[in-house]
Amino acid sequence: MTESRRGLTRALDRLATLVLGLAGVALVLMALIQAWQVFARYVLNDSPGWTEPLALLLMSFAVMFGAAVAVRRETHFAFQSLQQALPGPFRFGLKSLSRLIAAAAGAGLLWLGGTLMIDDWAVNMAGAPLPSGLRFAGLCIGGGLILLFSVERLLTGDYRDPETVEAED
Repeated sequence: MTESRRGLTRALDRLATLVLGLAGVALVLMALIQAWQVFARYVLNDSPGWTEPLALLLMSFAVMFGAAVAVRRETHFAFQSLQQALPGPFRFGLKSLSRLIAAAAGAGLLWLGGTLMIDDWAVNMAGAPLPSGLRFAGLCIGGGLILLFSVERLLTGDYRDPETVEAED
């Protein structure tokens, strides 16, 4: 592996770690917000309206960020059972196809999520003082990450298990 390619791989490793950490933070915040919702409703008898839209927003980011990292680790859009059942040349072709499908899905999510986000930005989110377009930010950013990570896998031509590759480097 060339030094520039190794540098790109390391940068994307750090990005994937950051994205996975942000997904974890979003999940923790979502749990805390839901705990506040339950406490406020049953103890204070005053249910806040902002908790549900904010929890859904955080869930969107957590799901899309987790999916993007799973694409990079090739555990999402991977057709693993079928790949393992096929002989070598077919396995190579199916792995390429799965990476192309992931890239196309990421591009679609980036484009359509971005369009929805921009179109809905001027509208206020019901229950929370935030732009409604934020509801689609997870789709847009997550789609961009899925596209980036799947294109990386396509261009590197590395058809070994990513966990094994990381351990070897």
